[in-house]
Amino acid sequence: MKRTVYIFSDGELVRKQNTLYFETEKESKYIPIENTAEIYVMGELSITKKLLELLCEYEILVHFFNHYGYYVGTFYPREHYNSGHMILKQAEFYNSPDKRVDLAKRFVEGAVANIKYVLRYYINRGTAIGNILEHIEELEKLIVNQTSCEQLMAIEGNVREQYYSAFDEIIGNPEFVFEKRTRQPASNRLNCLISFGNSLLYVAVLSEIYKTHLDPRIGFLHTTNFRRFTLNLDVSEIFKPIIVDRLIFKLLNKNMIQPEDFYQEGGGLFLKERGKKVFVEEFDRKLATTIEYRPIKRAVSYRRLIRMELYKIEKHLLGEKSYEPFTTRW
Repeated sequence: MKRTVYIFSDGELVRKQNTLYFETEKESKYIPIENTAEIYVMGELSITKKLLELLCEYEILVHFFNHYGYYVGTFYPREHYNSGHMILKQAEFYNSPDKRVDLAKRFVEGAVANIKYVLRYYINRGTAIGNILEHIEELEKLIVNQTSCEQLMAIEGNVREQYYSAFDEIIGNPEFVFEKRTRQPASNRLNCLISFGNSLLYVAVLSEIYKTHLDPRIGFLHTTNFRRFTLNLDVSEIFKPIIVDRLIFKLLNKNMIQPEDFYQEGGGLFLKERGKKVFVEEFDRKLATTIEYRPIKRAVSYRRLIRMELYKIEKHLLGEKSYEPFTTRW
């Protein structure tokens, strides 16, 4: 089974004996390329043209993060499954205001549904956040009447603002308070974890898009502009609550990440290497976790669920079956 490789140390990744060879000042090791699905680079890495040729041959994506843990870009090999017909379909839906807004609504509806399930999970365990769920349900009623993606993004933003206000009650740790959503740089530890987790999810979805006929540059809820990719942002909205947020709650409620796993620099807070390693290890484990998927009556992993979500979008674009976003049932 292929696995995701995470590189935290500074070093050089080269092609050697027709496989991957990683070397640092202290150690060196071979990384079997036939067992590698993708590579996440968290440290400073030197690479060669021969290495890139090998990665293209094996269709391996390399995702780069900067010193602070923020995603900066991806080496995206030439598309093996790329389809001109599918690109035209994506463009057709994007350029049709009605078709685009209809699809964008479905992404927002899926995101809100999964947010509600997370809140209900903790309400059933005695957390006093019922009023927040009620506010979100009122906002949810507005989705159907919106006529633009900007309006939908505004509603989605308001829903998340309400949702994030429940985090302090769910976590119950004064060392990890939400206050308000801040991104680059994050103003506190909890925002730092949210941003790091979201970045990991964005690239995980991007990797799954690569295995379909879809083009990641054409999204629908998020505006397609000079950003490299947008479709992965759309799909990630659905999975953030049940993958990233639930993972953060686990890490904090089980004291797996501590205040000392962060450092302050330039007015922001960032994860140290140990914190990143703990997070990605649990993130990888979460993606491999299986749940019962009712439409096919068998267990599938969260990573597979993401791919199946993309297949549903393909069918929607081709007019084969109307897209219904995944909503959790645990």
